[in-house]
Amino acid sequence: MNKDTWYTDLKEKRIAYGISQNKLAVEAGVTRQYVSEIETGKVIPSEALMATMMDILERYNPDAPLEMLFDYVRIRFPTTDPKPVIEEIMKLKMDYMLHEDYAFYSYAEQYVFGDIVVMVSPDQDKGCLVELKGKGCRQFENFLLAQQRSWFDFFTDVFRAGGIFKRLDLAINDKVGLLDIPELTRKCQNEECISVFRSFKNYRSGELVHRREKPDMGNTLYIGSLKSEVYFCIYEKDYEQYVKNGIALEDAETKNRFEIRLKNERAYHAVADLMTYEDAGHTAFSIVNRYIRFVDKDPSKRRSKWKINPRWALFIDTEGRKLKLTTKPEPYTFEKTLNWLARQVAPTLKLAMKLDDINDTSIIKEMIRHAKLSERHEKLLAQQALPKEEVIQP
Repeated sequence: MNKDTWYTDLKEKRIAYGISQNKLAVEAGVTRQYVSEIETGKVIPSEALMATMMDILERYNPDAPLEMLFDYVRIRFPTTDPKPVIEEIMKLKMDYMLHEDYAFYSYAEQYVFGDIVVMVSPDQDKGCLVELKGKGCRQFENFLLAQQRSWFDFFTDVFRAGGIFKRLDLAINDKVGLLDIPELTRKCQNEECISVFRSFKNYRSGELVHRREKPDMGNTLYIGSLKSEVYFCIYEKDYEQYVKNGIALEDAETKNRFEIRLKNERAYHAVADLMTYEDAGHTAFSIVNRYIRFVDKDPSKRRSKWKINPRWALFIDTEGRKLKLTTKPEPYTFEKTLNWLARQVAPTLKLAMKLDDINDTSIIKEMIRHAKLSERHEKLLAQQALPKEEVIQP
């Protein structure tokens, strides 16, 4: 941070975001006069206060400090024929889907394109099940973009076909750090979370595997029972990206993620609300406000009268900002398989190739040359090579 120009950056951001000196001073715990002296270069605050003041300003950044994504969609259709589901509702060409004679949830078979999965059962009660996890949603958005359709168009076709929503996850990305998950956890422990839920659980990411704390692990807070039809999962997304992809914390696009996980009737009502109002903020925060609110303890008052926590109020401030539904289309890539190769196969392959060099043989080269691609491999190759316009229905 350049201290020579920092104070001018502060002033420019404050004015651009429409924040008064007094409002900034109150939230930073300093006087308005001190803010004025900072902005004129008369005083230089500590680096900690510099960081705090910039963080406060970023909470008021008008360029969407929050965004909402669909992060999990599961829909059941009352048909045992996957063709109309794939070709008429999803509007993809079934010929390019990879067929597998196994599936999850006791379904008999499935059709797959990357992380887009359509499971099939001969049982009419189970019918066909479309499952789009996080990457599946992003990949399907890539096809929606090519089809010039939106999620709302897709959901309209789902309703027309009698589709039943089994699960819907709404992910609110906190890009500037409005949420403080350790603080929210402490509030749950101190009974400063007023909620219809009776349970919460927090742990540091990876704890269930490593069974010990590490300094590079993010915090996760579950509010509500994981078995219920609605619960919340709040976690530090920047730590997740650091652990998974090695992205530096300061370079992460999203600081925290607030996931609203809905099943069955709750999922249906959320989609119906989205279709009615076409307002992601209205839908998401009406669900959040119905189930929880974080407050500040006041021993002089009854718990129901405790004031809402200012930082939490800033997060759910739907009046002051518009929460938009965002899409982040991603093409299907071979990344997952390549990562598996790098972890599981590459070391052994390298060893064998070195042995070839030592023994002056070409066993590995010949092995690869004579390897035959199965029908499944050919289909995967086609999925990688095809432009998205070729995969969608005309």
